[in-house]
Amino acid sequence: MTAGRRNFLVGAAVTLVVLFSLYSFFKGKYNSFVTLDESIKSSWAQVENQLQRRYDLIPNLVETVKGYAKQEKEVLIEVTNARARVGGAGTVPEKIQANNELSGALSRLLVVVERYPDLKSNTNFLRLQDELAGTENRIAVERRRYNEAVQQYNVAVRRFPNNLVAAVFGFQPAAFFEAPASAKTAPNVKF
Repeated sequence: MTAGRRNFLVGAAVTLVVLFSLYSFFKGKYNSFVTLDESIKSSWAQVENQLQRRYDLIPNLVETVKGYAKQEKEVLIEVTNARARVGGAGTVPEKIQANNELSGALSRLLVVVERYPDLKSNTNFLRLQDELAGTENRIAVERRRYNEAVQQYNVAVRRFPNNLVAAVFGFQPAAFFEAPASAKTAPNVKF
């Protein structure tokens, strides 16, 4: 074997090893991003499942309160409008914003309820309130799981050299489900 031919074979073998290594690297990173992205989608589906449960409970809660709190139309209209915005939200950030508005409206509704002792002792209202409280707890758990999945994905997308692979394949950081600023202040209950 001549020296030229041997050099060519060594060069071809090195090139093949480098190409295979690059292929394996990009394939592994791409598949990792796909797995993390699917984890976010699965977590978000669980959040939406609980949000839908709350969405379905609200009309019953509003109707129960209406019978007792006729003069509290403004708050009831606000809850109904916030629920409608949730139903019309399309993207994940729009859904997050609409659900944050709904949470605020529900907090104000529950403050109004404090003014009506008969309503607070009504069996239907108590059952709905318990269902809503349980749903809110489930939402909090699923939001936490969603945010954990987003954090894991975002860290992977931003780390070097992953960020180069993410940019090539169009993987972008995902949005967290954040509480609105109004959630940091407790509602006032006045008798």
